[in-house]
Amino acid sequence: MMISDRLTRENDTAIHYRRTPGQGPEVVFLSGFRSDMEGSKAVALEAHVTRQGRPYTRFDYRGHGVSDGRFEDLCLSDWLDDTLLVLDRLVEGKVVLVGSSMGGWLMLLAARARPDKVAGLVGIAAAPDFTEDLMRPALTEEQKAALERDGVFYEPSPYGDPLPITRHLLEDGERHLLMREPIRFDGPVHLLQGQEDPDVPWMTAVSLAANLTSRAVTVELIKDGDHRLSRPEDLRRIGAALDRVLAQVEGRPLV
Repeated sequence: MMISDRLTRENDTAIHYRRTPGQGPEVVFLSGFRSDMEGSKAVALEAHVTRQGRPYTRFDYRGHGVSDGRFEDLCLSDWLDDTLLVLDRLVEGKVVLVGSSMGGWLMLLAARARPDKVAGLVGIAAAPDFTEDLMRPALTEEQKAALERDGVFYEPSPYGDPLPITRHLLEDGERHLLMREPIRFDGPVHLLQGQEDPDVPWMTAVSLAANLTSRAVTVELIKDGDHRLSRPEDLRRIGAALDRVLAQVEGRPLV
């Protein structure tokens, strides 16, 4: 039975979550930049995981979906804190993190922060260091001026309303960069990446695989895949990738 509830922080701000109990390692979905827990991947994976009787959690970071806070007031540090709050207060045993886009950066940071809890990773167009490596080099002179003058500019988005990009977000991202050195994680990892992704270059997945210390890293390139990877065939691929990582975590033979 799904539990819908909220976790309240010391300052009375809350994040909302949906959790289905079960047996075995828990799967926690980490959504992308300005995405929420009602996205197609989060919901499809919930059905996939809970059919197997496994525990599953999806949630909204602060400033996203139905959780408290204004998006433009927050940054990666806040969303990492939300992720760790979920791991510390909801998840009792081992966890496999599934991170989409920005969620892929957060899953790596969470694995570093909770090495005894995070046992496996599935990245979907994972975007570590995206504020520094993707956003900052693409800034126009007008956007740089707006950041200097106003602390924010608004980026048109094909996925919805314009995105507020703040100076605070970019500066905070600098404190969490991962791709400049080896990323110490030894559990199984499966990275899915579309080669027609307009937001995250497909070589990012290859570079991330090279940086991870784990010997059990699989990169799955989807030649006609976009950034969202939400088509029915993409959702099946994600489910299969998660099953593979779960089998490795549990020491079962791969099919």
